[in-house]
Amino acid sequence: MSAADLPAVPDALAAAGSRRAGGGGRGVLWWAAATALGVLALVAFPGLLAPGDPYSLEVSNRFASPGSANLFGTDDAGRDILSRVIHGARYSLWSSILIVTFAAVVGTVYGALAAWYGGILDRLLMRTVDVFLAFPYLVFAMAVAASLGRGLTSTMVALCLLWWPSYARMVRGQVKSILNDYHIRAAVTLGASRGQILRWHVIPHTYNQLLVRFTLDIGNALVALTGLAFLGLGATPPLPEWGRMVADSKQFALTAWWYGVFPGVVIFLTVLNFVLLGEALRKRVEL
Repeated sequence: MSAADLPAVPDALAAAGSRRAGGGGRGVLWWAAATALGVLALVAFPGLLAPGDPYSLEVSNRFASPGSANLFGTDDAGRDILSRVIHGARYSLWSSILIVTFAAVVGTVYGALAAWYGGILDRLLMRTVDVFLAFPYLVFAMAVAASLGRGLTSTMVALCLLWWPSYARMVRGQVKSILNDYHIRAAVTLGASRGQILRWHVIPHTYNQLLVRFTLDIGNALVALTGLAFLGLGATPPLPEWGRMVADSKQFALTAWWYGVFPGVVIFLTVLNFVLLGEALRKRVEL
């Protein structure tokens, strides 16, 4: 039987299926967006949401198991883990957002300029991008972070240097694909300057893909940041950074399971929500 012999799907049935798919996508989008906003609230108002001081030491209360007094238990210094997780969002999640924001801005400008001018300048700029992309990301980030010294700032610098080239390549490809569009030719004919064309007629056409990539990369940057902290190249004690908390809990994994489990679960759920949000946005953009 050929494809032509198959019965046609009624328009009403197809439309109903499309509505069901769209409704499911909207549900995931709203749920992920609401959860992401809730996590961002931890960044903005940790003092209002945390039940205690994340730096307060109470040695007599070391390794208290999760309960009504300490929902996530306490660590090896008697500090409330829930308070440290909430305050840690400002270091882990906010740092990830800053890294991706820097990469998106620098990469967009860099890629747009390379595509616009073309020729030798384009090849030179993109070969520079290729050099950055040639290094394994973990090795490159570890080398830069180690050379700058331990600390959250050096890790952020390393990841910023690592992240922007992929945005440059993506934006360059998008800009190349629209340079011959009629609205660009019309702007040139009307005497618009190069800066005006790039700002008002070229770069705005990259916003949809940038938004999707930006959202997905927040989760990726969070994994990289906390991973480097776990390896000892990120935040240093007593900062309540999520990766640092998981790293500090290794030696107590059998006696105080909650010490590393709760920060790890928060990392997992945060990354999962930004991935779901990014995928939902991707489907909306493709409609």
